[in-house]
Amino acid sequence: MEEIRAQAYQQLIETLLTCPNGEEPQILQDNLELVDSEFLQVCEVVAEKLAEEGQENHANFLRNLASQIGQLLEINDDGDRENSEGEKPQEYANFILELLQAEQDSNSDIKVIYPMLAGRQHLLNDRFAEILQQVAQTLIADENSEEIALIVALIENLSIHINDLPQGSRANNLEIAITGYQIVLNNREPGSEKFAQTQNNLAAAYTERIRGEKAQNIELAIASYTAALSVYTRDAFPEYWAMTQNNLAAAYRNRIRGEKAQNIELAIASYTAALTVRTREAFPEKWATTQNNLANAYSNRIKGEKAQNIEVAIASYTAALTVRTREAFPEKWATTQNNLANAYNYRIRGEKAQNIELAIASYTAALTIYTRDAFPEDWASTQNNLANAYSNRIRGEKAQNIEVAIASYTAALSVYTREAFPEQWASTQNNLANAYTERIRGEKAENIEVAIASYTAALTIYTRDAFPEQWASTQNNLAIAYSDRIRGEKAENIEVAIASFTAALSVYTRDAFPEQWAEMQNNLANAYCDRIRGEKAQNIELAKKCYHNALKIRTGEALPQEHTEALYNLGDFDQSN
Repeated sequence: MEEIRAQAYQQLIETLLTCPNGEEPQILQDNLELVDSEFLQVCEVVAEKLAEEGQENHANFLRNLASQIGQLLEINDDGDRENSEGEKPQEYANFILELLQAEQDSNSDIKVIYPMLAGRQHLLNDRFAEILQQVAQTLIADENSEEIALIVALIENLSIHINDLPQGSRANNLEIAITGYQIVLNNREPGSEKFAQTQNNLAAAYTERIRGEKAQNIELAIASYTAALSVYTRDAFPEYWAMTQNNLAAAYRNRIRGEKAQNIELAIASYTAALTVRTREAFPEKWATTQNNLANAYSNRIKGEKAQNIEVAIASYTAALTVRTREAFPEKWATTQNNLANAYNYRIRGEKAQNIELAIASYTAALTIYTRDAFPEDWASTQNNLANAYSNRIRGEKAQNIEVAIASYTAALSVYTREAFPEQWASTQNNLANAYTERIRGEKAENIEVAIASYTAALTIYTRDAFPEQWASTQNNLAIAYSDRIRGEKAENIEVAIASFTAALSVYTRDAFPEQWAEMQNNLANAYCDRIRGEKAQNIELAKKCYHNALKIRTGEALPQEHTEALYNLGDFDQSN
């Protein structure tokens, strides 16, 4: 049952991510039985994964949506509880006092604390956080510094336990923990070791927070990590300093505000700093984790030379694999193998053919751990990546490479269904269509029909409103397929191609996407050259105009090959005249 519900959460998330703007409230209303605290936790996990994959817009959308849902969910929960039971401040106060006494008597043993929390989960809400502040104020009033230190320590331990509690509302638990940490900070000496410890705990809670604006939560996390580092210096607390540097780097990598390029630079600086303490000899596992994180940052780096950034990423992934072996850390090994393969796929230096072979080898290695049964999503993702590599493969027989790519895309679609993973399904459909347009085996006419069907399928998810860039790209691909189509009426196929190229240009504007705009102009010119319908002279004029448009971007200096091609096409018109 848990697996079925988890799949239902995933499907609802994918539907929310791909629906037209404004339809989210109705979709949530239709799926109220799934809108609970566990759903919000899944939203956070998916958002984190999307961010790691570079899909920042979708990650931020999902985080903000989850935050809004969380607030509404808790308001409704509190309202229902108040109506049925009425607010009982003394019940909350008594429970808090019992918990603090248990923290002291048990030496903060989770075997004692967790059952108490689990038994009265209904009290872990906003009211609990409010009463906790009142109880703390009452307990601390008129006490000596030694007694205050004890009370504050107990509140922090309770906050940690509620923060880590696996049951109940995750959103509520985090809010209570944040309130507790803030109480502690208000009663601790700034600059002390314990002050830094609480700042680090507070930062971690803000990083995971469901309520509030995600961008602001990350800013608060960064502020708290930075405050912790004012105490956790490299000389005084090297291990804690390195841990906090790593955490701060992760916050900067996920940061929404500020300039993206600069955020990545700050993340790289903090990961690099952490590695001066987290050496391979002293902390091998943490060293490998930070090497992998640093490689991810370099893979996404905007500043610096792209080729060199990829080389650094490859070196760091390779270093991580000296500790993350298949035997010792199989899942982490597979993750890093997949990351390394991606880096080789995008590598600029070295022989292209060899880079692709290395990517294929790493994807294939990852699939020995990422099996369909054990890790279906990771398996499907890696199958899609492997198919991309085979599509671009230089070595081996071209026809066979394309067949392997088609087989891997088809395999991925057995997990990436339209219902469960609509966005990944659409992406893989588009990739599969590309493979069929390049296919050598089989009947050419049939291959193009399969490609058209897959592009058309992708466009049922890749709508202009939800995914404008992917929609435009797929419209372009579909137009090319119709331009090459063998079946159907040739004149009609060209009209469909012209319509799709024109549609793509509504997104691929010259200002926003100059290179794609130039490519569309060139493709559209080709279609007008081949056009059967309409007046021939008018079609030629439209084609010439599009070629001239393309030349505004495809200059001899920037794109010499494409520039020469456009000039050649224009020369054909001059010769024909």
